[in-house]
Amino acid sequence: MTQRLFFALWPDDALRRRLAGLAEDVGSRVTGRIVAADNLHITLVFLGALNSAHRQCAEEVAAAIRCEQFTLTLDRVGYWSTPRILWAGSMQIPEALQSLVDGLQTGLASCGIPLENRPYQPHLTLMRKVGRRPAAAAIDPISWSVERFCLVESVSGSNGVSYRVVASWRLG
Repeated sequence: MTQRLFFALWPDDALRRRLAGLAEDVGSRVTGRIVAADNLHITLVFLGALNSAHRQCAEEVAAAIRCEQFTLTLDRVGYWSTPRILWAGSMQIPEALQSLVDGLQTGLASCGIPLENRPYQPHLTLMRKVGRRPAAAAIDPISWSVERFCLVESVSGSNGVSYRVVASWRLG
């Protein structure tokens, strides 16, 4: 049996409400599908469908990560036309975030898990199937105090995809 998994930054409830409010605000200016509040996250590393041995190795890699806590400021909204996604991101990627991603990728390579080969660009998807690029608009920066990262399962159901945290690790 396999599970579709990824490592992510997972917001707490208060931050999730602020992010959902941002999605509603920017979503009022374009057509598309707003991401459900329960699904809001920032992917660190996408793993894909893993068997139990690969999952165990991935969890061992995560447990061995040594990275300081950090603050991520979401201060811009972007749009990618090919996947038609509206997202929130940061103009400044914290060094600790890049270090966390690099550590995960290096460790996962030793597990034999194939990874995407493109530069890491942290983003939080706000909307999918966006019809057109929205007009540029400033947003109030949202500070995210990142204290942990999670292993998340992607589950497909009759109402679409939902995400479920299956494990988490504290930073610092």
